[in-house]
Amino acid sequence: MSLAAAAGAQDGIRISGRVVDQRAAVIEGARILVERREISFQRNLVTDKEGAFQMPAVAPGRYLLTISAEGFADQTLEADGASTIEIVLGPARVAGEVSVRSSYLAGTEEALERTPGSIQTIDKRELERSRVFDFSEALRKIPGIYARDEEGFGLRPNIAIRGTNPTRSTKILLLEDGIPLAYAPYGDNSSYYHPPVERFESIEVQKGSGQIEFGPVTVAGLVNYITPNPPEKTSFSLKLTGGNRDFLSGNVQFGGTYGRTGFIVNLNRKQGAGARENIRSGITDVSTKIVRTLNGRNVLTGKFSVFSENSQVTYSGLTEAEYLANPRRNPFLNDRFTPRRIGFSLQHVAVLTSRIDLTTTFYGSVFSRDWWRQSSNSSQRPNRLNVDPDCLSMADLYTTCGNEGRVRDFRNWGIEPKLNARFGGGLFRDELHIGFRFTRENQDRIQKNGDLPTSRDGFVVEDNNRRNQAVSGFIQNRFIFSNFAVTAGVRVERIEFQRLNRLNGATGRTAITELIPGVGLTYNLFGNTTVFAGIHRGFAPPRTEDIISNSGGVVEIDSERSWNYEAGFRSRPFTGVSLEATFFRIDYENQIVPASIAGGVGAAFTNGGRTLHQGVEVSGRVDSSNFFKTDFNFYVQTALTYLSNAEFRGRRFSSVSGFAGASVGGNRLPYAPRTTLNTMVGYAYKNFDGFIENNFIGRQFADDLNTVDPIANGQRGALQAQTYWNATANYRVEKLKCVLFVTLKNVFDRTLIVDRTRGLLPSGPRLVQTGVKFSF
Repeated sequence: MSLAAAAGAQDGIRISGRVVDQRAAVIEGARILVERREISFQRNLVTDKEGAFQMPAVAPGRYLLTISAEGFADQTLEADGASTIEIVLGPARVAGEVSVRSSYLAGTEEALERTPGSIQTIDKRELERSRVFDFSEALRKIPGIYARDEEGFGLRPNIAIRGTNPTRSTKILLLEDGIPLAYAPYGDNSSYYHPPVERFESIEVQKGSGQIEFGPVTVAGLVNYITPNPPEKTSFSLKLTGGNRDFLSGNVQFGGTYGRTGFIVNLNRKQGAGARENIRSGITDVSTKIVRTLNGRNVLTGKFSVFSENSQVTYSGLTEAEYLANPRRNPFLNDRFTPRRIGFSLQHVAVLTSRIDLTTTFYGSVFSRDWWRQSSNSSQRPNRLNVDPDCLSMADLYTTCGNEGRVRDFRNWGIEPKLNARFGGGLFRDELHIGFRFTRENQDRIQKNGDLPTSRDGFVVEDNNRRNQAVSGFIQNRFIFSNFAVTAGVRVERIEFQRLNRLNGATGRTAITELIPGVGLTYNLFGNTTVFAGIHRGFAPPRTEDIISNSGGVVEIDSERSWNYEAGFRSRPFTGVSLEATFFRIDYENQIVPASIAGGVGAAFTNGGRTLHQGVEVSGRVDSSNFFKTDFNFYVQTALTYLSNAEFRGRRFSSVSGFAGASVGGNRLPYAPRTTLNTMVGYAYKNFDGFIENNFIGRQFADDLNTVDPIANGQRGALQAQTYWNATANYRVEKLKCVLFVTLKNVFDRTLIVDRTRGLLPSGPRLVQTGVKFSF
């Protein structure tokens, strides 16, 4: 289907049209993204009160337009110079549209319709052409985020936002199409599972007061991964990638819409070596989405995914001596990690009236993970007499030294209805959002100690069942007057915890209730600039194992609570220039920290007291083609985070074993670099697009004592500032309907320390990958 574009001046065409719903009523505030991908051209339009839009003259060519409006299904069309026509949008059709979609569009409508606060998107085009290896690499493009690698394959990213602890991404909320992605977000928000980046078409990161609509973790921010919608026409794509370190990846995607039913299937296989010797991973991920339009007002969407991994990977890092001898050494040849996950969701979207819609989502997952390993951290070596009397030294590692099997199964399900209502019109409008969620989680956690390094069974030393039941709800109202909007809301969380020790029969129960308010303001200062400010309550529940002991006693540990503040602006001051800057402050009343941050104990957390996170985020992009209306484009894109404060407050004492009386008040938080900067410089012309990327990470401390000189086991000591260079080139071959690409990660093959939590872990080595993607 071809769009409407009216012929303009001799030097170009003028893209224009009108957007209406199925009843021919105009849609005010519909958003139109105009792209010409071969020259990296991108512009945003918004329909007026008559549902009309028009863009000034642009260079002749074929342009892709994506039209979207709240409560309606997106539509994609092409502009090629034909006469103006009407665009008819149908009701929202798929789960992927129930998101915290951020694309900040210039103009009043964006400022008033979107939740105030700092919010960014990595869109489909950016994610595709960047050829990111994993999510850590992708998320570094967004200010405020620090993503730390672990095993070199990106399977368990450690994500921090605004200075929170990145270990296992426990302090942020991970979502897929607005649905919690973690296997136990209320009872254990750790991320031992993460789907491959190839499953998704875009990523949204929100750090403002709008977080309270999602929960339960509302402290620093959320990451929402968006799956693709079924295409209108039958389509097929095949992407093959290969590289050094035995890397192979294949991705197949197929879908289409037939009558009232659309579907899309994504199959991905990845395998290769990790950042250290004797580390190899292989994953298989299959996901599908089926959309059934029942009638003009009701749509069903079903999603189903299966993920499996088989990795030779250890939990333990290196000691200082081992790292100096060989930074990529891994002495644990027999460690094995084999997680499996099945996830599903069923969503019903009902358009009750032209102003009211109801979305009800039922979802669940089953996750199993068996991790057999000989060591949990470097301090257990070389002598592990406390664990295994047959392991007297490293010489016994491959013969008589036993292992530990962490065999765990997680099940969760939930149901969540959300009602959206819009009232008024013109200068005065009101938008009401109400939601409710009921969730149940079940954890079976068993530890077996095996006699040999190859054992896959053994003596049971832990057998726990942990259950969580949560009821939550929110109400959020956005009042809009002309160029000014106020968004106020509150969320309530009621969480019940239960723990059973099957070895001695001990059981314990407790519950917490939390009220989480928030308010935000936006003002469209002038044409292309929006200023915003907000304040909201930050909340994160403790883990079940932290609030109830193994003997059934209730531990006096508080929830994480904070007050979060931010103020900033986003602007497009000139054509081809976008800029966003935000000041933020997270004032923790109580931050839960590991009892031994450096020791990697992990089984015991404690109240950490007050902390302060404060700084500035800046992001921007410049495209030369929009200045000069040329077929070629030089572009620069950057994301800067300056975390001026990330410190312990008040009278604080160290949580490091052996230093209980040492004061750490005023010390910097572990793994909170003061500065992170990601900059990309690129060039695009016709079918070519290539760029060079620089990633800088400032110095960090690995413990609350801010130890500078490393200790023998490697778990304490400073991590020096790091700089990495990447390069990527894409070339589209139109006749073959394919894109050829080559990418280099860590071009200069720098080997630096990225983590000391459980011992020294090295950065990923240089990766050279090349591939091809066919699209039909």
